[in-house]
Amino acid sequence: MKALIPFIKLFKHQWVMMLTGLFLSVLTLIAGIALLSLSGWFLSAAAVAGLTIAATQAFNYFTPAGGVRILSMLRTASRYGERLATHEATFRLLTSLRVWAWRKILPLSARNMQSLRQGELLNRLVSDIDTLDHIYLRLITPVLSALIMTGCLYLFVFWIDVSLANLLCISLLLIWLTLPLVFYFLGKKPGINQIKAKRLLRVRLLEFVQGFAEISLFCATDSFREKIEKSESELLESQCAMANVMALSQAVLIMCHGSLVVIVLYSAASGIGEHQPPGPMLALTAFMVLACIEMLMPVSAAFQHVSACINAAERINELVNQKPDIEFNDESTAVITTGNLQLKNIEFSYNKETGKVLKNISLSLRPGEKTALLGKTGCGKSTLLSMITREWEPDSGSIFLDSENIKEYSQKALRQGISLMSQRIYLFSGTLRSNLTLAQPDSPEYESVEEQKEAEKQNDKYLIEVLEKVGLSALTKGENPLDTWIGEGGRQLSGGEQRRIGVARVLLRNAPLLLLDEPTEGLDKRTEREILSLLFEFAADKSLLMISHRLTAMPEMDRIYLMEDGVLRAFGSHDDLLAKDEYYRSLYRQLN
Repeated sequence: MKALIPFIKLFKHQWVMMLTGLFLSVLTLIAGIALLSLSGWFLSAAAVAGLTIAATQAFNYFTPAGGVRILSMLRTASRYGERLATHEATFRLLTSLRVWAWRKILPLSARNMQSLRQGELLNRLVSDIDTLDHIYLRLITPVLSALIMTGCLYLFVFWIDVSLANLLCISLLLIWLTLPLVFYFLGKKPGINQIKAKRLLRVRLLEFVQGFAEISLFCATDSFREKIEKSESELLESQCAMANVMALSQAVLIMCHGSLVVIVLYSAASGIGEHQPPGPMLALTAFMVLACIEMLMPVSAAFQHVSACINAAERINELVNQKPDIEFNDESTAVITTGNLQLKNIEFSYNKETGKVLKNISLSLRPGEKTALLGKTGCGKSTLLSMITREWEPDSGSIFLDSENIKEYSQKALRQGISLMSQRIYLFSGTLRSNLTLAQPDSPEYESVEEQKEAEKQNDKYLIEVLEKVGLSALTKGENPLDTWIGEGGRQLSGGEQRRIGVARVLLRNAPLLLLDEPTEGLDKRTEREILSLLFEFAADKSLLMISHRLTAMPEMDRIYLMEDGVLRAFGSHDDLLAKDEYYRSLYRQLN
């Protein structure tokens, strides 16, 4: 249960809505039990009053009839309000949980996430957090409501008959305490199995969808589908087991409740308090006990969700309680202004078993220089860029920016001083405008709405100009082109258009240091020359480090480094390498 404490603490942010939902839940129970109890008394009392003419004329039909109507309307209204309040509180809690989880995850480095696959991480952030909504909706609210209602029943019945109050409420408390504990243990294993099966199914589905092209290419579709079908079968089995536990809990609860009704009827048959014989009061008591099933039914099923909630909480805690492998100096006021970059004796390995990926790497990049990093796939080029952006931390060696150790910069300063274009262009499910403005700095505060609208209008014009520069004029046509929805992952765009949007982001971010990882991947040679010319023009006064498999722009580079197996084996200008390096010379002739 300790795993749930951090999440329960977050409830304080929604305590008003939560208390509102709890109050309405108790009010619904009170109205429901009172309605059935009053109806039973009214019918019985009316029947007794009809035995004699005098009693018939003296009996007040209007007050209890009005009470029945008022209670029925109150129950309907409170039930509706309780549903609104509890679900609103739940959705707000889930929002708070996701924001809290993201804030805990954002400082984590790639090494912290190294053991998690994408599908596993997605499952923890989506499915496990969704599971935690049971804490409030199916655990706290029904359990507290039943406990409070038991206290209210005791006070009411105590006013009528002390012994009957003790019998009724002690029995209810025994049911309230015993059944949830029993069915917690019965539902523990199926609940955990259900979460594991859901997680495994999601991971396998995500891997199958993301790698469908490669899976089809290597004729592995059937084996992947068999794994997915197996995961689906395991999920259905766990759901069936949980359904059986739930059905058993409902059956046992109904049996216990029926037994309680019989016991109370037997005890009350001889008299209730001052009412000898009990008459209509017996009907009131019987219907009151019958109505208690409404508050007991959710309690029996509530604790089946405890095991699932605890398992989900443990998995999320395992993720968010990690200490960030990389820490930034957020108190620093240093900023990157020139993009002067120096790497000294950098060594790095992803883990001890795989060996070193980077070995004694040293290079320098002066302001205004254009440097290329060439090498075969897997030699460590992209890993070296991740050292500069502090996605990974080198095992040894130092990195300096503007003659300052990179560790002395705040995270914000690094983000503002470095512009990175990675091999994969990440596009989000949104408009063209929202995917472009990600690269722009935060907007300043405006004194008036008119001033803000004018600034946004001017920025839209600038965005369209940048799109036209990178050859995306086709996306700037029509009315409100920036509001075009590009879909998740940019599915509405071609690969070349996605690459150009990545270039547009670079142009929108005026950072002194540019890191380009295969910026023209997937483009034809003519388009490649146009894009590189545009990037070089933009980076005329900036430091540029570019990874490439192509040699199209190498004559324009100030310095070229050749990397092989994590080692910089040669460097120099294009002409120098043509003269002294046979591999570079043959490669250049082959690709050009």
